[in-house]
Amino acid sequence: MLKSILGICSAVAVLGAVLIPTAASAAVTANPPASNAPAGGDPDTIVTFAVTTGELTMTAPAAATLATGTGVPGTTISGLLGSTVVTDDRASLAATWTVSVSSSDFTTGGATTAETVPATDVTYTAGTFFTTGTITVTATPDALTLSNAVQPDVFGTAGVGNNSATWNPTLAVALPAAAVTGTYTGTLTQSVA
Repeated sequence: MLKSILGICSAVAVLGAVLIPTAASAAVTANPPASNAPAGGDPDTIVTFAVTTGELTMTAPAAATLATGTGVPGTTISGLLGSTVVTDDRASLAATWTVSVSSSDFTTGGATTAETVPATDVTYTAGTFFTTGTITVTATPDALTLSNAVQPDVFGTAGVGNNSATWNPTLAVALPAAAVTGTYTGTLTQSVA
């Protein structure tokens, strides 16, 4: 009888050894690996923020001296004005701006007719434009004959978002043959809108 019991125990042990790995294998197969795809119940969060706007501004030198040329009546004297900068911080979808230029007459001494070089004897040439952001900048005409009246000359078009443009204009003065000796002073005004 003891042999029978030992035989039954051996049979159970063999069956257990065979069944346990199969059961474990079935358990592993029943749980597939986790997926990286979000579950249908994952929450969405709507995020908002504001882009703020700034201003359209312009800077230019406070003073400039024209020194290229002899300064002899009947000749031309010229020079660079210095960096002129338009900064557009309005963050516009379709940014445009226009720079206008005007000038007083240039005078010396008592500002008599003989001591005056009219603004119309001076040209303003914008030169090369250096830009940041997205903006197309042109000057029309390239060499603007100045006047006491405001005239548009530099145009920023097709801009997107914040942008800027920098240039160094050249002023050229055609000195009248009747100009008299002296240091002539006038005011060049540039504005942007």
